[in-house]
Amino acid sequence: MANHKSSEKRIRSTDAKNERNKYQHKSTRTALKKLKLEKDKAKAQELLPKVVSMVDKLAKKNIIHKNKAANIKSKLTTHVAAL
Repeated sequence: MANHKSSEKRIRSTDAKNERNKYQHKSTRTALKKLKLEKDKAKAQELLPKVVSMVDKLAKKNIIHKNKAANIKSKLTTHVAAL
């Protein structure tokens, strides 16, 4: 248990950040899955910039590693181009 006021606040803020990060990560994974399952090339091309933006935001906030973000974006671009 926290002994100081500042450490109690740190615990609260960390929990809030963890919840926010978890939500953003999960919503990005859902968007990735939706894009991968898309069969129509026009819709996939429309979704691609939004999903890439979401992945970039995760990498910027260190929720995922920047190289993982690059790999995801590369695979998505290749997938959409192959449709």
